[in-house]
Amino acid sequence: MKKILLAVALASVIICAICSTRTVREKRFSISGTVTVPERLVAMAQADNNSCAIIVKNEADVPIAIKRVVNPKFPLEFTLSEADLLTASVEGNLKMEVQINSHGQLGIIKQGDIFGTCEEILNPNTQQVVVAADKTLGRVQLAKNVKGNFFRTAAR
Repeated sequence: MKKILLAVALASVIICAICSTRTVREKRFSISGTVTVPERLVAMAQADNNSCAIIVKNEADVPIAIKRVVNPKFPLEFTLSEADLLTASVEGNLKMEVQINSHGQLGIIKQGDIFGTCEEILNPNTQQVVVAADKTLGRVQLAKNVKGNFFRTAAR
């Protein structure tokens, strides 16, 4: 009887060891993908001293993870991991947005900034996300062929 119990215990230890080595542990948070910029904005997006911020928000639009890349080249491959998290818990559906600017302030869109959002709803372990940074407020420029200063002329 002792031999049978010893054999069963040994077999269960071996089976547990095999199962634990074969178990794939899914991370709590890992999102990867690509940030794309259309041809018309690439030169502006890749200008010196620009930074690209990839922001993941929860359903209440609260940022839960941020990854910042200085002097990005597009298309930009990215991976956000647990090291990029701002919160202890990650629950529910997630949204992603991208901001490319030279002033470094997040959440404030100024003239010349490029931004975009991911159209799909994400979960904490989504892979191959494509985010198009295809919107801009443009740059302030003087109108051509106007005598004097355009801004002073327009204010009259």
